[in-house]
Amino acid sequence: MTTANQGDIVVGVDHSAVSVAAMRWAVSAAAVSGRQVVALRAWSFEPVADLGAAVAGSPETVADRERRQLDEVVDQVRTEHPGVAVRAELVEHSATVALEEASKTAAMLVLGSHGRGRLLKLLVGSVAEHCLREASCPVVVIPARTVPEPEKDAAPEQEPVGTYYPGPLL
Repeated sequence: MTTANQGDIVVGVDHSAVSVAAMRWAVSAAAVSGRQVVALRAWSFEPVADLGAAVAGSPETVADRERRQLDEVVDQVRTEHPGVAVRAELVEHSATVALEEASKTAAMLVLGSHGRGRLLKLLVGSVAEHCLREASCPVVVIPARTVPEPEKDAAPEQEPVGTYYPGPLL
């Protein structure tokens, strides 16, 4: 499983915007406290549940994709705080099990409030909720509302007056 040491800040990384925000928070906290950050990404090969895994064809291909995505997030945040030790770990397991296990030796867990699931509106923060109940260390949850959405930042385009939109073809 994870090799987090006592005193490490473990952050769950899943390549979502709120996950990057959680990583930034963890690195900032580590810069102040002198702790190391362990960026933890859990993955599994489940072609029935994950279309990406089905298309990839092999567990090795999925693991390579997950490793690249984890490294992208770590590299992006690492450049903002070059003095903080950050270690990326890829674990083949469910996120809840991997994070709960990591919490046994970590100083704290840092998570985004929800990740990349399609049922986001129905299962808001299911991994974070599990960790809040089961973790062996303090858990910091970064709310998704703190992450600006590109759609909200951009001004909506004004439609020209009198634009005609045909109805559906029957």
